[in-house]
This record gives sequence, structure tokens and C-alpha cells, in this order.
Amino acid sequence: MASTAADGEGPPEQWHRVLTLLAAVSLFIGTRTIWSQAAGHRLPVAVAISLCYVSILVCAVLALVVRRGRSLARVDLCVLLTGVTLVLCAWAMNHGGGDEAVLTTQAARALVDGDQIYGRPWPWLFGHGITLTPTADGGYDYTYGYPPLGPLLTAPLLWIGHGGAPATAMATGALIVGAAVLWRMLPTPWRPAATMVCLGFSFLPMYGRQGYPAILALALLMPVAVRWPRIGRGGRLGGAGLARAACLGAACAAQQLPWFVAPFLLAGLYAVRRGELGGRAAAGVLLRFAGAAVAVWLLIDVYFVVHEPRTWLGGIVLPFTQGAVIHGQGLVDVSLYLTDGSDRLDWYSRASMLLAAALLTLFVLFVRRLGPAATVLPWCAFFVATRSQDGYYLMMTPLWAAAAVTAPLSEFAGAWQPRPHRSAGGRGRPARLAAVVLVLVPPLACAVTAATGAPPLDMRVTSVGRSSPTALTSLALRVENTGDSALAPHFMLTTGQGTGLYWTITKGPRSLPAHATAVYELRPSEGEFRLPRPNVRIRLRAFTATPRTLSSTDVGTALRGKVR
Repeated sequence: MASTAADGEGPPEQWHRVLTLLAAVSLFIGTRTIWSQAAGHRLPVAVAISLCYVSILVCAVLALVVRRGRSLARVDLCVLLTGVTLVLCAWAMNHGGGDEAVLTTQAARALVDGDQIYGRPWPWLFGHGITLTPTADGGYDYTYGYPPLGPLLTAPLLWIGHGGAPATAMATGALIVGAAVLWRMLPTPWRPAATMVCLGFSFLPMYGRQGYPAILALALLMPVAVRWPRIGRGGRLGGAGLARAACLGAACAAQQLPWFVAPFLLAGLYAVRRGELGGRAAAGVLLRFAGAAVAVWLLIDVYFVVHEPRTWLGGIVLPFTQGAVIHGQGLVDVSLYLTDGSDRLDWYSRASMLLAAALLTLFVLFVRRLGPAATVLPWCAFFVATRSQDGYYLMMTPLWAAAAVTAPLSEFAGAWQPRPHRSAGGRGRPARLAAVVLVLVPPLACAVTAATGAPPLDMRVTSVGRSSPTALTSLALRVENTGDSALAPHFMLTTGQGTGLYWTITKGPRSLPAHATAVYELRPSEGEFRLPRPNVRIRLRAFTATPRTLSSTDVGTALRGKVR
């Protein structure tokens, strides 16, 4: 019998060669920057990166010329190992981490010392390049706001160094392990995709070096996403199914993003098993799988549930309750950059929650069509959220690839999905279309309501104090509340995208009554505010917490022209 590519002896498919080549090419991105850093003062790292360049070039050649599928599989392994080496080199050069890393490391230290890790502010960790998260009430969030698995795994690594290094080592290690697991679980010709989406393009390794707990959650979700429609096939979970349930529970104990994808996976699992086994047996499979996941989640969290139940609960739901100012690359940009703000910012949150519920409803109603998108759909809701950062999508992209390869449309052909009642001679299509409209109109209406809100405060710069032509030391504002409720504004100046630090109010009412006007005097929290170059947009922003509003105005001309 002639050998084939399937048994590794025949020639590989051309698309497999191209995928291997693309995986090798993806490792180039960001590598020169790390090499440039290392060449100055860490020559062994620079040499290792140079050898990785050699490996990439050789693998690219071999990907196109080897004759057997088995040989190309070895090239795929070499590309993976090259990617791992580059990730480790990058970590060796940049392992201080950001705000998430220092918070996770501090939480791990508190855990080792027997102190509580939730509800405790650690303001001394911030500043000097560590980003702050401003809240709409004029403050900043200095507390740890994630489930506890990250600190638990970081605690044994505290010997590594100061700052956020232990947390970045944990997250980077999790990414490497997750990439290797995904590589191993994918069909052989598709393994280069694991290297590409996990280690290539530099963005996921960057999040690992920043110490994001979401990277740990991603690594735990990878074995869950691979062939997930086959979990419980035949009515038996077996050891593999229970292991995947444990991974899902552990992922939910690592970060909040898995909370959004879990309902889609559970709903899809029930639909597929019900189509195969019937309702009662499918429910049994689902309950055993979900029960195992919940048991693992509780096992990880039990110490904190017992020792600090109230602060633990407040900590793990903090991202939903902290009241952080709006930020991201989603619909909130309408209020942040395209208009002067909105007095209905809370409607973004409502739109996000309703859209998440709507997408889950549509997934259940049309699981035969939407089943392969179970690992992609949940993140669509973040586009209309108040915090719509692209990291919520980027950090979960390996799950997209895992499902695309191993959970194709054919896996859902026999899945159960609700059917609308059909009258005699009638058709179900109008009812299904009506269901789509019914569930999508509320989030759309909420999003439009938020984006079309008007800024409640009218602000005008009346005078500027300077220590030099480009350094501001104070501002005086005339502020009018055009809304129907009293507002307690908190002011900042922003340049370009993102937010800045709040300015201190030295004169002016704490709360400005409806339809009232007052004069405010402000000072920069750091003593001075340096004006950017003339073509940079400068915005004066005022946030309020109750109700949640944003008022903005361009002040570049006023700041450069007015002198007190």
C-alpha cells in the first residue's frame, strides 16, 4: 500500500508547508527589538537570539523542501522550540511587569505572610512606570481584583526577584506550557498554528511579560477548547473529560474572562450531547462536568472563602464594581474622542450585559450554525463595554484557533436546538428572525443611548498658571452644570489616547448643583503638567461617579495662549 501524508511517510500537503513557514515568519516580529536590548549589556542573550535567527531561516528552508510528513513534523517541533527560546530571551530582558504583575506579586507575598490579599490597598506599588487605574469617583484602584490562583502559583516563585518578576515568570511559564499542550493536542499538520498564535507575533508573550493573570487562564482553557464538542461522547466523561472540567474550574479561579466563555461551552456541550443521547442523559453529562469544574474552583478558593469571605467576594467581582473610567478601543471611543462626552455612560455597561445575554441566547437557538464560534462570540460583548480594551480579544485568540481546527461545523450537525412552534402550513423562519431581532434590539438601544448622551458640564479655561512657557502649575475653570442633577466632578488633562492623573481641586464646590455655575481652581497632582508638542490634542475631562458621566473639551489653544 502506498504511503500517505497521514502516516507521516508520504509527502506533506502544501498548506501544511505554508503553515509551518508562516509560524516561522511570525517569530521574527519583535525579535530585533529584544536583540538590540541584549546586544548592549547581555551578550549571551543576544547570541541566543542570533542562533534563533539561524533556526528560523533553516526551518523556513526545510518547510519547503522536506519530502515526508514526518520530517515536516520535526521541523514544526523545531519552530516551537525556537519560539520558546525567544520568549525566554524576551523575559530575561524585560521581566519587571506592569500593574497586574506587581499586584499579583504583592498578593502572593501577603499570602505567604498570612495576611489577607483582597480589599487591601497597596498605593506604594504604583508610579515610576506602573500604570494606575483611575475610577470615576476621583480616586485610583490600588487593590488586587482577580481570583486567587495567580498569587497561589506565584508564591513559590517569590525568590526570583523584586517588583513583578515572580508574576511575570508565572505568566510566561504558563504561556509556554499552554502553547506546548495546544501544540501536542492539535492534529499534526495544524501544530504550527499553536506556535504562531501563542508564541509568534509577540503580543501574547508581551502580555506574559506584563504578568497578566488572563494568560494563566488562557493556558488552562486550551485543553478545554480542543475538541470540546466531544466531551462526554457516549455519555461517559472518563478521565480526559474530568481533567478538562478541572482545567475549566481552575481557569475560572485564575481570572474573570473564563466566566464569559464557560456558559457558551456548557450550553454547546448540552446541545451536542442531547442530540446524541437525549435530554436526560445529556443533563447528566453536563451536571457531572459542571460539578467537577465547580469542585475544583471551590477547592482553589476555599481558603479565602473561609478566612476573608466578604473581601474575597468583593475582590473577585471588583472589575465589575470598581467604577473605572471608560477606556478601550470599542464603542466608548464615541464618547471619549468623537464627541465631548455623555451623561449616560452606565448604558454602555447595560449594553454589554444585554449583548452577552443576547449572544448566549442566539448561540442556544442556532447552535448548529454558531457552535464553532463558541470561543469567539463571548468577546463581542466587550466591544460595547465601558472597558473595551483589545486585550480582552487578543489574549483569547489561541482558543479561536483551537476551536476552528478541532470543532468544525460538522460536529454540530446533530446538535439539539429549540424549534419555534409551527402553525399549520406555517414556517419557523419568521419566528427565528423575530427571535434574533428581539434579543439584539435591547443591547443596540442601550448602546445608542450611551453614545448619544450629552456632556452635562460646560467647561471653559479662564486662566493658566505656569512655571515656564510649557509647564503648567494651575488652572482656573468656569464650570456650568447643564444637567438636572447635582454632580461631583473630578478633572484631568489627557493627551492623545488614554487617561491621565486627576488634578487636585484647590477651590470650588465638591458638588455642583443642577443648572449652577462655579469657578474651580486646579493643580497638577505631580506639581507640573508639561505641554506636549503643538499638534497633540489636549482634552480637559471631568468624570462623575453618581450619575456616571463624562464631559470633555479641547483646551490646547487656551493652555498655550492664556497666562495668569
